[in-house]
Amino acid sequence: MRTIQSVILIGLGAIGAAYGSRLHKTLGERHTVIANEERIRRYSKTGIDVEGEPFHFHFTKPDAEAAPADLILIAVKNAELQEAIRDMKHHVGPKTILLPLLNGISSEEELAAVYPDNPILYSMCVGIDAIRSGNQVRFSNIGKICFGEKDKTVSDHVKAVMELFDRSEIPYEVPEDIWRTLWWKFMFNVGINQTSAVLRAPYKVFQNVSAAHQWMEAAMYEVVELSKKAGVHLTEEDVHSFRPILAKLAPDGKTSMLQDVDAGRKTEVEYFAGKVCELGKKYGVPTPINDQLLQMIPIIEAINNTELDKTEEKITYLV
Repeated sequence: MRTIQSVILIGLGAIGAAYGSRLHKTLGERHTVIANEERIRRYSKTGIDVEGEPFHFHFTKPDAEAAPADLILIAVKNAELQEAIRDMKHHVGPKTILLPLLNGISSEEELAAVYPDNPILYSMCVGIDAIRSGNQVRFSNIGKICFGEKDKTVSDHVKAVMELFDRSEIPYEVPEDIWRTLWWKFMFNVGINQTSAVLRAPYKVFQNVSAAHQWMEAAMYEVVELSKKAGVHLTEEDVHSFRPILAKLAPDGKTSMLQDVDAGRKTEVEYFAGKVCELGKKYGVPTPINDQLLQMIPIIEAINNTELDKTEEKITYLV
């Protein structure tokens, strides 16, 4: 088993900065963040404040020539994955391990389509409640990274990442069946992310309001039914297993999709409800809750864009 000595991070949002701060402490200059010139200039000036501690990460531009990294950690949104795949091409060697932390169940296949010969570990993070505001990242729970091989083997690549995370004090788990675990995470993302975005609700709403909690789980149960057709076989117990995780999240914390809605950004609804509805048609499984969410969330995005346009018009007029 080789030891991972160099790591590239793509995506310096809340999750990327939270885990990246620990890699930075361990690896120093051997931990590098890929960013464009404008972001490098901005981040280099202000740094990133992670839980009250300032971090000045080491940066490189996408087109910079460099030795291949031992590991690339991908912490972008689904809509940014293709750009990230292009940006990291100068940093991928034949032995570079790719570890995507994206939501959903499709990022590994997208990576494999471009880098078919590289070791790609199926992975996700769970239980982290990090929020980024400006250059500040805050969390009450850093959660853990779950990863592994789809064929259920504990390969040398898996062992190398385990050793790195041990060194860096990054909590992790290597599930017996990572593909099933990804579906499990997909299930509760479909539930909590989307309903929180529609309700504009932080975690405390789902912790304390039974009707909100029931609506969230109704969306999750549609994924359970689809999983049976896909050979994954999630159960009612899998839905219930999210309850203690939800109970530990910061009451005022927000899902990534709610943060996107609040900031007027594009959400990942196509990768959640969109995927559920797509699979529902494929397998002949009704998905009425996600059908509604797939209609409602783009409307919320459009309203946000309209309000932003009006604000910009007022600013222009006043100036």
